[in-house]
Amino acid sequence: MSNIVRGLAGLSGLALSVFLMQTGEAAASEVRSVDENLLGESTLKQVTSVSQLSDVRPTDWAFQALQSLVERYGCIAGYPDRTYRGNRALTRYEFAAGLNACLDRVNELIAAATADLVKKEDLAALQKLQEEFAAELATLRGRVDSLEARTTTLEKQQFSTTTKLRGEVIFSGASVFGDERAGGGALSDNPTFSYRARLNFESSFTGKDQLRVRLQGRNVIPLSGSATGTNMTRLSYDGDSGGQVGVDDLYYRFPLGDNTRVWLIANAYGSENIANPLNPFLQSDGSGALSRFGRYSPIYRAVDGPGVALEHKFGNTATLSLAYRARNASSPEEKAGLFDGNHSALAQLILSPSRNLSVGLTYARAYYSGTAVDTTGSTGSAFAQRPFGNTATLTNSYGAIASFRVSPQFNISGWVGLTNAEAKAGVNRGADADIFNWSVALAFPDLGKKGNLGGIIVGMPPKATSNDVAAREDRDTSLHLEALYRYQVSDKISITPGLIVILNPEHNRNNDTQYVGVVRTTFSF
Repeated sequence: MSNIVRGLAGLSGLALSVFLMQTGEAAASEVRSVDENLLGESTLKQVTSVSQLSDVRPTDWAFQALQSLVERYGCIAGYPDRTYRGNRALTRYEFAAGLNACLDRVNELIAAATADLVKKEDLAALQKLQEEFAAELATLRGRVDSLEARTTTLEKQQFSTTTKLRGEVIFSGASVFGDERAGGGALSDNPTFSYRARLNFESSFTGKDQLRVRLQGRNVIPLSGSATGTNMTRLSYDGDSGGQVGVDDLYYRFPLGDNTRVWLIANAYGSENIANPLNPFLQSDGSGALSRFGRYSPIYRAVDGPGVALEHKFGNTATLSLAYRARNASSPEEKAGLFDGNHSALAQLILSPSRNLSVGLTYARAYYSGTAVDTTGSTGSAFAQRPFGNTATLTNSYGAIASFRVSPQFNISGWVGLTNAEAKAGVNRGADADIFNWSVALAFPDLGKKGNLGGIIVGMPPKATSNDVAAREDRDTSLHLEALYRYQVSDKISITPGLIVILNPEHNRNNDTQYVGVVRTTFSF
């Protein structure tokens, strides 16, 4: 047997790498289906001497053959760690790929008038191998031609060289059930069907930065209307623009060194995306919790609007997040602008002592000028949202969050939050109120099959536990109970039925229990 034949017999997984060197990365994705494991390595490198392969010894049976292929024909490549790994399994397609590379190299030598380097017995052996593997060689060449044609088509039809388009559409069916509420009549149980559509345009100019522009249109009327009288029944994705499309998200994020990222925020980018709320499976409004309250602690909703944010990582164990936002930053009017109107700031420290455990402390300070006070992000009782009515209010909020992955199929997370509010104007000027909330969430990833998710959420929506204005203090306690199951129909489609139960709505035992049945269908592309 010739040196080339013996060398090819020892090619193993490197035959594929040789082929990739000749045909380019385009062929890699197609040949990858032959043997996924062989492509799990870094890019292979050409060697010029067999001595550069640390695991090849002169006593190996194929040493001379490998030496000939490396030093005479340049047909062999090595792994980045200078190993050859000749004992790995070899398929006929891989063998054909290596053979094709050597044939091309021999043809190059002949065309370069260096035919004296090519031995007659090697040519004869190659001719026989070429005949034996004619079908495999033709298949590989056909795949390369097909990939080149597809690549050309994609380059012509791609949306942009710098911008990616991602979209999400939600179709929602929901209904609220209950008997009576204090001060009102029977609840309406009219089922609703609505939608929300988003298009995200994400651009990168350096590969490490991101410019996002998001367009959104929706008609998901909150279930907190006159029929229910409480924001505790609000869905995670609700909001009504009457179907009109507008810019819902606009920011630019860029690195400042290796461990720091900066956000320049122009519109409505939620603080929960800057400061991790540690509710990993349920914080998404398209695939996680069905309720607004169940997504994450209300402390994050106090910080919104245009502004600037920063995140710094201290290795893999700690992350510091800072943000300053102003809801009316673009308005030059009195009681508006960047500092004179509604504004807020946030600081959060996350500690991750292990891969499975993370804990964090969060602080937020917010000022409401009085025209749109909402201290809980529309998740608590009316007294908790506006402890002193529509009057200028300053809040200091403190939160603790945690997430623990018990196993790959079970995660537990939760939070506690306390807000101290102070009236800054009006007849109640100087009055204080405390607002408290908590939640525990159980997540069951891959429940039933990969991609599915089961979730259970139990918590107390924001409650005015004490208030110098006694008439605006919550006397009883509401409980939020939520169960959901996301069924992953395909990579792009999921269906999530669920039930939300509110005990003692508005922290008032005179209100009957309210039930919200939801079926959310999410399409992503």
